Amino acid sequence: MKNERFSSYYKAQHIIPEEEWDQFMEALRRPLPTTFRIAGSREIAHALNDAIKKTYVPLLSDVVFEGDVVPPPSRIPWYPEDLAWQFNVSKKVLRKQQAFKKFHSFLVHETEVGNISRQEAVSMLPPLFLDVQPHHKVRIVDMCAAPGSKTAQLLEALHAQDTATATSIPPGLLIANDSDSKRAHLLIHQSARLPSPAFMVTNLDASIFPVLRLPVTTADPRRGVKKSPNQLLFDRILCDVPCSGDGTLRKNIGIWKRWQPMDGNGLHSLQTRILQRAMRMLEPDGRIVYSTCSLNPVENEAVIAAALNSNHDFQLVDVSAQLPELVRRPGISSWAPTVNRTINTTFKTWDAYNETLTEEQRADSKMSETHWPPINADSLQLHHCMRIYPHLQDTGGFFVAVLDRKSRSSHASAAVKRDAEEAEITVPEAKKVKLDLDSLPEPQPGASFPPTPMSEDDSSRLLALDTVQADVQAVTETKKTTFKGKPKLSDPSFKEMPYTFLEPNDPTLISCIDQLNLMASFPSSNVLVRNPEGDAVRSFYLTNDLVKAVVLNNDYTRMRLMTSGTKVITKQEAGRGLEAQFRVLGEGLPVVLPYIDPSVILDAEFATLKTLLITYYPLCASFSDPFRSVIENRSPGSHIVRFSAGQSDDSTLSHDLLLPLWKSNVSVTLMIDKKAKSALSLRLFGEDITTAARDGGKKVSQTSQLPQDSGDVVPDEGADNEVEEAILEDEGENEAEQ
Repeated sequence: MKNERFSSYYKAQHIIPEEEWDQFMEALRRPLPTTFRIAGSREIAHALNDAIKKTYVPLLSDVVFEGDVVPPPSRIPWYPEDLAWQFNVSKKVLRKQQAFKKFHSFLVHETEVGNISRQEAVSMLPPLFLDVQPHHKVRIVDMCAAPGSKTAQLLEALHAQDTATATSIPPGLLIANDSDSKRAHLLIHQSARLPSPAFMVTNLDASIFPVLRLPVTTADPRRGVKKSPNQLLFDRILCDVPCSGDGTLRKNIGIWKRWQPMDGNGLHSLQTRILQRAMRMLEPDGRIVYSTCSLNPVENEAVIAAALNSNHDFQLVDVSAQLPELVRRPGISSWAPTVNRTINTTFKTWDAYNETLTEEQRADSKMSETHWPPINADSLQLHHCMRIYPHLQDTGGFFVAVLDRKSRSSHASAAVKRDAEEAEITVPEAKKVKLDLDSLPEPQPGASFPPTPMSEDDSSRLLALDTVQADVQAVTETKKTTFKGKPKLSDPSFKEMPYTFLEPNDPTLISCIDQLNLMASFPSSNVLVRNPEGDAVRSFYLTNDLVKAVVLNNDYTRMRLMTSGTKVITKQEAGRGLEAQFRVLGEGLPVVLPYIDPSVILDAEFATLKTLLITYYPLCASFSDPFRSVIENRSPGSHIVRFSAGQSDDSTLSHDLLLPLWKSNVSVTLMIDKKAKSALSLRLFGEDITTAARDGGKKVSQTSQLPQDSGDVVPDEGADNEVEEAILEDEGENEAEQ
């Protein structure tokens, strides 16, 4: 694996000391180790981590395969609380060596249910430096979030104090955004592993992310620093921007063949505009983390320098004391961009290059002044940026920069904030889009400029837009009188269903609360449905107060809202002769559990759990007392069963386990999908004892096992059926080529 352009370009940048160059290149050619982290709440994470330390590490410590000693999994030394691991074995070992095959199966199933996140080690860094704490009432936006591994870390940080059985409702907010609608839907799927009422997904071009509004309150201490009194500003923003991705050479070997430096040159403008937009959205004393999986200074330090010079409210933060076991190198303050594919780095300044171009060449050039180091590069303290190289700790290549917004005195804050909000983004004239303003229609009440999708495949088409115009448009519209009648949508092309909050006295909602024995503390005013009429017809979503405020005060098509809150309850059409009832979804149970009347929760023994895992629809009469008597006396419908922590002859349960049940006329079933059942079985019994496993993964025809009038229902099934090898391929970084 070799690319002369790659070597020539990076040697010219002096990113690696000459004496380390061979080590650096050798590391790039080696396969990347498999890395993963333990996900979920801290209580669940530590329980699972103990299982790895006490069960699998000893099991894998003396493995010899085809005459070679295979090293066991080892912890990633810099990750907090020892919750991240790596191992470096071939797929042949995973398939054929029995101990590793068992460990592999364990990883696959726990990944399916969200307890393990298969994620590249360096990809875990940005959320750690964002420093989200569960006690913060923090407002977070992940600007380029797909595929979602970093978003999941941020969600876990918000929910770090959750118990193994119940999820809290944090007061803050996390918006995960991606410009690609398919990748945005992937975010929704990923978030289901850690349901949160504080979560939203949007489908926007991050470089022109719109102003969002909140209700105006005189008690808001931040009113004076906002461009408009009801503007939503964020405390933490993650900009893991689209990039050329050459830091991922170890796992994306195709980059060796196609790499050329003009990819980074073309993305520089987009990356800069995303970071500048984030700066305008940040609260005073807030924090931005900018990251790429690229080694190219044009995508890294050059972007940071351009952003800092465009907004003097920000400064780079020295985080060298954080994660002390992480081996890193400082950012650089000098680099030499190439102006063409031949690695021509002879032009030391933008002016020197620009003087050689004709007017036509300037119009077609991807280069701008910010590609070159600014004259004040040394004063920007670019050495506070972090560069991660593959040969330092056997990882991929990565770049991270942490920026804080400076605090300001109250008497000057409004003026400074206004300057920051209204500052023009510097864009070369050749890249500005000329609009025929006379041909534009008159804006409708509540309308705004629809976002232009990012083109991550064709960097030459990057659109340089003035985000301030969109902001001013949005703020102006807040002052317009609301018209009567059905509101006009800002973006009629957006086809997602609307979001309607039910009134607490909605008859269907009241019936649902009564059926599920929810207590008066249940936040019924924060329940929404998704259909044009706003009818409570099938699924209920739960949000927190802040998410509700965002939904109610913004056009959902303008913010291209894909999901809001978390789905917790669904209407279940029962069997013949039974009325339709509501049931708690498996993924929604941790959120709803704190509001269920404890007196209606069933208690059962390990033997009952084993029966429920082995059999899809065991008859009520097949259980032993006391569970048999209790379940036979319950009415058909949704129930919650608790298996208390303890030890049996063949398994140990470290904490109480609560699961949703559905009772029909004659039988019961666990309302969790087959993947969750398999993961639970492996965790408790060391083997997959489920029906799906016995049948070799083939789908069982549930209806063939049931009487026609039994009232049984099919357990929730996941949307995906990935093969094991696919699960162990980690989620990709935000590469522009994807």
